[in-house]
Amino acid sequence: MRSHYWGYEAGRTWTNTELIAEAYQGIRPAPGYPACPEHSEKQTIWQLLDVESATGARLTENFAMYPAASVSGYYFSHPESRYFPISRIGEDQMEEYARRKGWNKDTARRWLAPLLS
Repeated sequence: MRSHYWGYEAGRTWTNTELIAEAYQGIRPAPGYPACPEHSEKQTIWQLLDVESATGARLTENFAMYPAASVSGYYFSHPESRYFPISRIGEDQMEEYARRKGWNKDTARRWLAPLLS
C-alpha cells in the first residue's frame, strides 16, 4: 500500500520487530478492532467498493470476512496518524448511534454491547 499506492517507501522491507512496533507511517484501523469496534461498518466498505464482485471476499451475517485471511480497513497515510481505542459509551451515545444507523435500540445494543457502560 505504502509503496505502490501512496508512492513512498518503495522497496522498503520491514522486520517483524519494526512491524510490531508500528515503526511505519500510516495506520489501517478496521471495523471490529479497538479504534472502530462496530463490525457492521464492513458492510459500508463492501458496498462502496463492490468488494464481493471485485475480489470474491464476502461477509457473513455477523460481518465476519470470508475467506478468513481477508482484511479490510480504513487507510490513513498522515505521518501523525496513530491507533487509538474507543472507550465505553453511554446509553445516550448508543441511542444517537442507533438513530444515525437507522437501527432500533435492541439492534444497537447487540452490536455495541462490548462498548456499553
